[in-house]
Amino acid sequence: MAQTKIFLSPACFTERETTLIEFGPLTATAFRFESGVCALRFKNEQGELVLLPFQGQQIWSAAFQGRSLTMKSMFDQPRATRTYLETYGGFLLHCGAVAMGVPGPTDSHPLHGELPNAPYQRAWVIAGEDERGLYLEMGGSYQHTVAFNYNYVAQPYTRLYAGKSTFWAGLTVTNLKNSPMDLMYLAHINFRPVDNARLVYSAPYDAAHVRPRTSIPSHVHPLPGYKEFLAELAVHPEKHHILEPGLAFDPEVVFFIDYCADDEGWAHTLQVLPDGSADYVRHRPDQLPKGVRWICRTADQDALGMILPATAEPEGYSAEKAKGNVQTLAAGATWRCDYEMGALTPAEAQAIQAKIQAIVG
Repeated sequence: MAQTKIFLSPACFTERETTLIEFGPLTATAFRFESGVCALRFKNEQGELVLLPFQGQQIWSAAFQGRSLTMKSMFDQPRATRTYLETYGGFLLHCGAVAMGVPGPTDSHPLHGELPNAPYQRAWVIAGEDERGLYLEMGGSYQHTVAFNYNYVAQPYTRLYAGKSTFWAGLTVTNLKNSPMDLMYLAHINFRPVDNARLVYSAPYDAAHVRPRTSIPSHVHPLPGYKEFLAELAVHPEKHHILEPGLAFDPEVVFFIDYCADDEGWAHTLQVLPDGSADYVRHRPDQLPKGVRWICRTADQDALGMILPATAEPEGYSAEKAKGNVQTLAAGATWRCDYEMGALTPAEAQAIQAKIQAIVG
């Protein structure tokens, strides 16, 4: 179907927000944060996305149906750095691609790899139409080359449709070397948790399929009672399904979840709010076979990674290699993933809950 593609330059971005595209009810504007980071704002009738075309192709923030979907953090704007924890507050960060997760004692990779704040050499906006309707899409290209080691190109996308309060994202990685490369990826999707909301998802709610991480990363400093809370969740994982304000997600709790998919290959995750509306993610386990959940509820950071779909668990390269979770991408081959996320009305949320019930029984 017909598309119009506009290539972006950092010179297009100034402190004054300017319109790039008007396409039916969709608009794309460009501006620069006070920190100097370039940003795009995509708007439709339901809300908006703020995107970082040259810094990781992150979704910095998402707001739909009259509320922010994005985690609370210590950052009111992105910072111009590649260091993960020095600009951590975005709604979606692409993590990987030759390594991902918390580096272990024998690892040399940065926290969550090179992609989260990668400097993209090319970025663009596409205005197009497909069977779902009119859309705006941000895309880009980042080539990661290290002599004798790696040479790949990553191309993410974020797509917002007219009239929709959900949106799409994904990534392709193409190995440019003449030899195989290791591949790890995690979509770090950071919703804002809502007190007394319910977590509903397409996996059996038992200790065999929903497992809390018991190892504690070096950057995490737990309070008394934390290990006991993890031990309780290991036996009764369902105790985290209601986001009661008093639960000890401080500084964080991570789960590994074995998802089931529907007949079309999609797995589903909801945060159902007290009013019946919901936050939503669907992903494909055939692309992203590992389900990771990350919850952090502190005075400074309030985040619900209700599903971080991934190729591996986030224990770092060496640990995941030993588990057999590091994928191999052949010379010249391309790997792809796609997922949908956003906000649902109460009626839409009910329909997904019924779908989940049909999957898990």
